[in-house]
Amino acid sequence: MITMARYTGPKTKIARKFGEAIFGEDKAFEKRNYPPGQHGNNRRRPKKSEYAIQLMEKQKAKFTYGILERQFRNLFNRASRSKGVTGEVLLQLCESRLDNIVFRLGLAPTRSAARQLVSHRHITLNGSVNNIPSTTVKEGDVVGVREKSKSLDVVERAIAQPNSVQEWLSFNEATLEGTMVSVPTREQITENIKEQLIVELYSK
Repeated sequence: MITMARYTGPKTKIARKFGEAIFGEDKAFEKRNYPPGQHGNNRRRPKKSEYAIQLMEKQKAKFTYGILERQFRNLFNRASRSKGVTGEVLLQLCESRLDNIVFRLGLAPTRSAARQLVSHRHITLNGSVNNIPSTTVKEGDVVGVREKSKSLDVVERAIAQPNSVQEWLSFNEATLEGTMVSVPTREQITENIKEQLIVELYSK
């Protein structure tokens, strides 16, 4: 279902809509990897219009990062005013969100869980508690877990899992703190998003 414009329903159904496990590892998705409502892989689907393809790419990006439409539009406006390539800057802004950094550091198993940690005041930014998931983390900023929150089950289970920290981040497992070393380049952003389609959609 949708609550306050954020999707909270079955994630596998949404992942199948985009044809990939955008929320992370999903056994149910792997078991039946074709769109909802489609009776098998061989059923022919009507060709999508250019607008439909662009819209779906935007929706995929929003669902991937867990960002509402108004927030996403604001990020696009910031990207379009920047000196860089609009689509690339848009993805960099998505990656620089505090909830995404918490996820990328391996402090939470999913972006949704990371967002919960931030919202419930378990995360610090440069030593101070920050409960705003959309906060933009900058180069040199340090993201960590509050001392009294380090024993949380979700945190302990997350850091116990093998995790390859992105090369644009550094992580100290002893202190559960990570630093944003640099803004990620487009090549360092691993999400399968065709950002140019989003730029074309918003430019109409």
